[in-house]
Amino acid sequence: MQAETPREGTLAAYRAAALEAGVSLSEIFLRQEARTSGKSEAELRALMASRIRVMRQSLEKGLAVPQHSRSGLIRGGAARMHQWLGEGSSLLCPAFSRMIAAALAVAEVNACMGRVVAAPTAGACGVLPAAIFTVADARGIGDEAVLRACFTAGGIGLVIEKLASLSGAEGGCQAEVGSGSAMAAGALVELMGGTPGQVDHAVAFALANVLGLICDPVGGLVEIPCVKRNVMGAVNAASCAEMALAGLESVFCADAVIETMGRVGRRLPEEFRETARGGLASLPLRK
Repeated sequence: MQAETPREGTLAAYRAAALEAGVSLSEIFLRQEARTSGKSEAELRALMASRIRVMRQSLEKGLAVPQHSRSGLIRGGAARMHQWLGEGSSLLCPAFSRMIAAALAVAEVNACMGRVVAAPTAGACGVLPAAIFTVADARGIGDEAVLRACFTAGGIGLVIEKLASLSGAEGGCQAEVGSGSAMAAGALVELMGGTPGQVDHAVAFALANVLGLICDPVGGLVEIPCVKRNVMGAVNAASCAEMALAGLESVFCADAVIETMGRVGRRLPEEFRETARGGLASLPLRK
């Protein structure tokens, strides 16, 4: 009996194409983007390299200069976390604290109107750079591998957009930080030389862990709890990639988990979908 051909635009279809061609998922995603955009692979690689530079710049800015938002809700947390790390106070290991500081840094720069890369949205912009750069720097992994991993992240984002949503207004924070975490988990597997199958497992793990996460921005601003949720997204991505690389397997395929996320998001009450009328947004602030 012949195996059913995966639907076009699913992670299963991209995974099958990668296995058939004997290449990584990043190569398949790059080829697909070249076909659909009309740009050459060289142009796309240059564009991705420029996005990676912006990610690095926003991370460095958030660590070097304490970020303070006009609302007063963001008060230089990334810089404070960076100082804590410098004091040798990390709870687990320096890389763990660096990942937390990096996610805070990029998300705080966004909250303070700085330049960031939406990955997949501005509200989730800290997840991917925190995960990718922390692991790459700790492991001494070069720019080429980081670039390939980012193509894998982008391809996963396109699959999620097709099968579910990347919008907090449509699907809650699971669609923003959750999607960013799934993208980062898959990218980390690629970064570490994992297989397309392991990418699938990591994506499934990451999204399953945040299924149902609501979007409840305090004051309607992308600050609280958004910035701290970027930290959660990065740490979740790293743990899910680690499990997949170690050989743990999801009992559900990533595409099924993505579609489930879409269904859950559509059933979330309106007050939990970026309206600032429910969840933490409805609580009085601490005096």
